[in-house]
Amino acid sequence: MKVLEERDVAHVGDKSCTFRTDDIKNSAEYRRMYEHAFNVISAEDQPFEHSPDGLIKHLVHEKMGTREHCVDAYMQFLAPGGSTGKHRHMWEEVVFVAEGSGYDLHWDLKFDCIDQYQWDWEIEPRKNEWMRGDFIYIPPFSIHQHFNTGKDEVRLIVISNRIVKSMGFNWLDQVENAPGA
Repeated sequence: MKVLEERDVAHVGDKSCTFRTDDIKNSAEYRRMYEHAFNVISAEDQPFEHSPDGLIKHLVHEKMGTREHCVDAYMQFLAPGGSTGKHRHMWEEVVFVAEGSGYDLHWDLKFDCIDQYQWDWEIEPRKNEWMRGDFIYIPPFSIHQHFNTGKDEVRLIVISNRIVKSMGFNWLDQVENAPGA
């Protein structure tokens, strides 16, 4: 049996493409677009969304035409006694409590891949209380939900890493919708 060397198969095949040529062209087009992208998004240009997680206001999003390409950020509004939906995603999040007080429930991921991929979540959630000025850390793929325990509206600034999504881990599962959503 003859062992093939790399040089024996290097020129085998008849398929062709323009991947690199297209990348160069797309890069030039992107740089032209980037010159006109926004550095500042005024409050009135930040769109609201009635999402499965409740009312949010997008501060930075890939569809908003900003120069920022690493993070997404939105403001989450929670009425007194209200809560968000329950969801999970493959990227981590940090949440700044701009106004109000409440708590989070986190069902952390239990992951094993010794013989096969096994995804499971804690049965009992971990409760984390928070108030104005606190930062909340959400680990990747943890199921989580925010609750307002105060008498006033809660405003949370939620920031996530867009790069993880671009790497192919754009997994976002809505486990339960917010009340009224």
